[in-house]
Amino acid sequence: MTKVTLEDIKKAQETIKDIVKKTDILESTKLSVMTGANVYYKCENLQKTGSFKIRGACNKIANLTDEEKANGVIASSAGNHAQGVALGAKMNGIEATIVMPQTAPLAKVTATKSYGANVILEGLVYDDAYAKAVEVQKETGATFLHPFNDEYVIAGQGTIGLEIFEQMNNKVDTILCPIGGGGIIAGVAIAAKALNPNVKIIGVQTANIPSMYESMKAGKVTTAFNATSVADGISVKTVGEITFDIAKDLVDEVILVDEGEISESLLFLMENQKVVSEGSGAVTTAAILSGKYKPKKDENVVCIISGGNIDINTLNRVIAIGLAQSGRRFSFSTDIKDKPGGLGELTRIIGALDANIITANLSSTNEIGVLNAHMTLETFDKEHIERIKKAVNEAGFIIE
Repeated sequence: MTKVTLEDIKKAQETIKDIVKKTDILESTKLSVMTGANVYYKCENLQKTGSFKIRGACNKIANLTDEEKANGVIASSAGNHAQGVALGAKMNGIEATIVMPQTAPLAKVTATKSYGANVILEGLVYDDAYAKAVEVQKETGATFLHPFNDEYVIAGQGTIGLEIFEQMNNKVDTILCPIGGGGIIAGVAIAAKALNPNVKIIGVQTANIPSMYESMKAGKVTTAFNATSVADGISVKTVGEITFDIAKDLVDEVILVDEGEISESLLFLMENQKVVSEGSGAVTTAAILSGKYKPKKDENVVCIISGGNIDINTLNRVIAIGLAQSGRRFSFSTDIKDKPGGLGELTRIIGALDANIITANLSSTNEIGVLNAHMTLETFDKEHIERIKKAVNEAGFIIE
């Protein structure tokens, strides 16, 4: 077991108190009504640099020796640790180099550069960037700042747990926390379990990269990668040895959510909570919305929104996926007769069912007298889509 204690986390809180924000806790009325529980959000998306990562980064930098600071610092990051390190280094007059995956959102790359850091792009996921950072560190002698497998970083992230208990007047039953490399859940779990051994700590990962889930199942650190994820902030193929040792003792369960569920949750947060989250920050909402975590009646549940650094172009794509996932948008193709009023027959059916046509594109087919119509509709829900499909099919159109 790691040597990180509640006292270390309290010390970190004192160290970083003038740098980080004490972020708000907001009640989710919609989720509370849906579940019968009392669901709250810890909004680290409103933190400086847009993510919780500044907590651990600044605590680590504050504990560097003068010699380590003089050598400059290097870090690998999917984007949020990068910004925390870059800002912390700038505030201390330290030269910083950050290696980020080539898939890192442009917003995170631009923000990191804006704090004065030198940015190197390498690979598809965090682990690729880490390998490159180790290589550069050997060449330059810079001090490596690990984003999660470090006791000072874990202690810094654990300050979130202290704030949650303080803001909730100790009335906390369950904390849902995203997992990438495990830094945030390790710190939060140490703080929370020390304050209340009965509190449940539930980790949430993307099914595309279920590294902590597979590690917990195997009883040892296990690498796992299926595909890239919209939750870039938790796209870590191999969790830390230190974080795993903490998680296996203190984390009650790890839940996996898929890409559609994450996209739907991003949309839910914007519409119902007026909160812009990044993919990794929305996984805790996805765990509840998908029914994979079902809170008990009157259970006090805190979902950590770990960050809000999402690229606008990515957000646009995610909204489209979220709308489709929740039954609010429906696209289909069907053949129509190539004659006056041919398209009108189809649109009359759709209009009669109160669906709004967003786009309608016609193209020729291999058959004379037949056109293909591709349509995208604005719909109410999945039941509405089924009624549309039934009516269109009954009118003789075959939906593809």
